Amino acid sequence: MSSLVRLERDGEVWILRMDHGENRFNHASVAALHEALDTIEAAGGPAAVVTTGSGKFYSNGLDLDWLFGDSDTTGFMPEFYRLLGRVLAFPAYVVAAVNGHAFAGGAMLASAHDAVVMRADRGYWCVPEVDLGLALAGPLYEVLAARIDRRTLAEAMITGRRYAGEDALRAGIATEIAPADEVVARAVEMARPRARLDRNVVVAHKRLLFGTAIAACGLPTP
Repeated sequence: MSSLVRLERDGEVWILRMDHGENRFNHASVAALHEALDTIEAAGGPAAVVTTGSGKFYSNGLDLDWLFGDSDTTGFMPEFYRLLGRVLAFPAYVVAAVNGHAFAGGAMLASAHDAVVMRADRGYWCVPEVDLGLALAGPLYEVLAARIDRRTLAEAMITGRRYAGEDALRAGIATEIAPADEVVARAVEMARPRARLDRNVVVAHKRLLFGTAIAACGLPTP
């Protein structure tokens, strides 16, 4: 397992922790997340998943310095789309424990989960592409639209509003909010009773609910 991601278990709940500063997405970090999801899927048996970050960041989104620098970025965006699609369609209940800022791609990753527990006192969920002069690609929009109320999403996309915990809860972005030191524990508590859901039925229902977004992310559909 890559040092960019740590994978732990709390009984039947897997905890996937991004642990590399701002947890920005590039070839290495996206590959590490795919590897972690592969490990969970291959393990079989009852399972639920919690993802979280470290320090004051859940994820600050795409690594723009890397993406627009001199690095070889070939195939990166399709792999990032596929990551979001995998989380949307994952064969288990998945909860985002948003310990801090979730911006741009980080906001999209969090929103792809079945539930979001967000830190109450600090940290923002934000889709800032309008401020960056970067229009959302279709797959990114479809992921957000699959999970977020249209009026909220319109405000988020058009104004770039930053939603703190209470605001995110009222807007339906967050399922719950919790104190900083309880975010992961609350997410695990939420996930644990759902670890024994029938995986095949979970996947079938997610594909019925989010099939358009899953297909837009490049995953095969039945």
